[in-house]
Amino acid sequence: MYDLKTLLPAYDIQLPTCMYPMKVLNTAALAAAPKKADASMTSNDAAAVAARQQKVLKQLEELKQQMSSIRATLGLCQKGLQHTAQTRSRNGGLREEPLHDIVINVHPNFIPYALLALKNAWKDTFTIDVKTYKHSTVPDIGKPAAEFESNLAEVKIDPSKPKVNVSLIWKNCAHTEMISSPTMYVPIYGEVNIIRYLGRVGPIAYRYEDSPHCNEIDAVLDICYQLLRCTTPKSRTSMLRALHQRLGKQKYFSGDEISIADIGVYSSFKRLPDITTKELTPTLTDWQKRVQLITIL
Repeated sequence: MYDLKTLLPAYDIQLPTCMYPMKVLNTAALAAAPKKADASMTSNDAAAVAARQQKVLKQLEELKQQMSSIRATLGLCQKGLQHTAQTRSRNGGLREEPLHDIVINVHPNFIPYALLALKNAWKDTFTIDVKTYKHSTVPDIGKPAAEFESNLAEVKIDPSKPKVNVSLIWKNCAHTEMISSPTMYVPIYGEVNIIRYLGRVGPIAYRYEDSPHCNEIDAVLDICYQLLRCTTPKSRTSMLRALHQRLGKQKYFSGDEISIADIGVYSSFKRLPDITTKELTPTLTDWQKRVQLITIL
């Protein structure tokens, strides 16, 4: 074979002297070490490390007890990380964030009845505190919007419940938009998407990401979006037929419990007062009566 030339010269590597040398704790390594290694000293070092470890574990346990006592004093949850993981699972894996005040710009002709429906449906577990304002582009909001404001004010606010503050601004705008970021202009367009957002921050029962009906709820909300934009009676009839088929023999669109899908459909029906009872099937009519008892619309 050919001899290989040395590519790297031999270096005399000097070990750093800025760190303390570590003593060998492995007795097997000591057996192969020079005779001058003091086995008794190594054994003592191992015992000292074990003693320090026990001391650290004891201090950690005491710290855990102190933290638990502090949490109890503050009235915080005592279930720890496991409870946090379960909460994230119920929220679709989303990280819990503090709720910021949100702003909704809406034209008086497109009243967001979903806000009133959710405020009524959640009044025992969650509070939506809505304050209304009028933009200079809207000199008069009209009678339906004024009645909507009055109905919002009639729902009592419970300060002991989790709350999100909503500033509703009547404005001459083409689309209903919600601004959820306090530091930058990040709009969310469309009432159904606002419903989706509120469903994610509201009561756990309405957070549908982990629900087996997740895709169904999204599909129903998409139908609501199309229903509000139908320009012909034929297209509207098609959307109503789709809602009838998805409801089927269920009590609500997601089964036996009401969800934000029902809120979205009911609000859409309220925004389309020209829909006659003849257009609604008996199934949808019975469903509408059940939802009305909860949303009080």
